[in-house]
Amino acid sequence: MSVPLLNGSGCLDALTAPGVAAQLDAFVTKTITPESREGNPPVRIAETEAGMLNSIGLQGPGIDAFLTETLPRLAAQRLRVWVSVGGFSASDYADICERLDGRDDVDVVELNLSCPNVDEAPESAAEIVAACRGRTKARLYAKLSPANSDIAESARAVVAAGADGLTLINTLRGMALDPATLKPKLARGFGGYSGPALKPVALACVSACARAVNVPIVGLGGVQSGQDALELIAAGASVVSLGTILFTDPAAPGRIRAELKSEATARGHRDPLEVRGVANS
Repeated sequence: MSVPLLNGSGCLDALTAPGVAAQLDAFVTKTITPESREGNPPVRIAETEAGMLNSIGLQGPGIDAFLTETLPRLAAQRLRVWVSVGGFSASDYADICERLDGRDDVDVVELNLSCPNVDEAPESAAEIVAACRGRTKARLYAKLSPANSDIAESARAVVAAGADGLTLINTLRGMALDPATLKPKLARGFGGYSGPALKPVALACVSACARAVNVPIVGLGGVQSGQDALELIAAGASVVSLGTILFTDPAAPGRIRAELKSEATARGHRDPLEVRGVANS
């Protein structure tokens, strides 16, 4: 056995950086919406002391152009593709899932249920998952927000509605101010916060959900090293995703994979997955 490594949605463009994507076990696309979107106005990215803020706003080509232009190019790279799906209503999500149903070039559909940079759908996460499950047989992973007051209960609800797995966690809403003007650095004022400071939040959410449901969990949030990845596995993840680190270290997937094996070996384990959930026992 081995621990699959993915990229966080929006943290890597496999068409621009195919060498980085080739180091991963699967590539997660930027979130695809029904129609093309220009996204939020700039400034859309700001660094902080312990991470970064982004307010991209789900910029993308829309499902039609994705299917005719982007997906064939990803398939030509022989990548396992996870498609991140977003929308502004349950029907938006379900319509895209139906378009993706039965495709050999789509391995998993990840439902982005928690983007802090756009208005959310009025339906609950479970209602969106149920709508999608009714329109596709694809494997569905629900990406949940760490801002949820009871993420374990949300996990139970989406799994009961038909989710096959969970992705934990999405970014937290945050703000950064220009020290000279004391105005927000981002044009929208706030954005999604990611980076090393997010790891304790991710660990708590992965642990809570691993105790609540028995499905595969993709753990992400602040992973910079093999030690970080091992800790997410100990909290209950079976897959690890890399996000902000990919902006500064394109070699991170290979490095972290080697470090993860080394960290597990140092603790007497032949496979890192042998420590899955030990933090919860």
